[in-house]
Amino acid sequence: MACSARCSGGRTATRKEPLTDKRCRKVLSAQNVSRHCLVCGVENPHGLHARFYELAGGELLGVFTPGAEHQSYPGRLHGGISSAILDETVGRAILVAQPEVWGVTAEFTVRFRAPVPLDGEVRAVARITRDTRRLFEGAGEIILDDGTVAVEACGKYLKLSLDEIAPEIARDDEWFPDGRARPSEVEI
Repeated sequence: MACSARCSGGRTATRKEPLTDKRCRKVLSAQNVSRHCLVCGVENPHGLHARFYELAGGELLGVFTPGAEHQSYPGRLHGGISSAILDETVGRAILVAQPEVWGVTAEFTVRFRAPVPLDGEVRAVARITRDTRRLFEGAGEIILDDGTVAVEACGKYLKLSLDEIAPEIARDDEWFPDGRARPSEVEI
């Protein structure tokens, strides 16, 4: 079953059909990053160094600039990297409304609709579609510059605190504010 049928709330479009509701969105804040995470780790030499912005309307935007090391076919982002950025963005979307809750992936489904080029910034947008006491579900997309949905995903996540996930890690040493400049608005 496709993501859009399994998880409500996703934006869907056919492969060659750009989204018609592309618009400027206000950036409310930047989420924290870590030192060594594959996706957001600022000191991970092999990482994506992604940034995450909370948007007006409750969505989360994940952004990174791919390099040659993220390639699959020539000029194309590897599907595993697309999956990783979407999993991280959907899983972090819960932090918008519940800052002390973390999402641990229980189930994740991805649908690839169009190649993601390596020659520019990759943007993933996600939202929570269902929220219960112990679990939440979310959906997200990688959206190309022309508004086309290139990759869509949905997942189910277990809610845990950071202390439950990694009790041995000093929170302030590994999880801290992103010091990079953040935009006031983004177009998605």
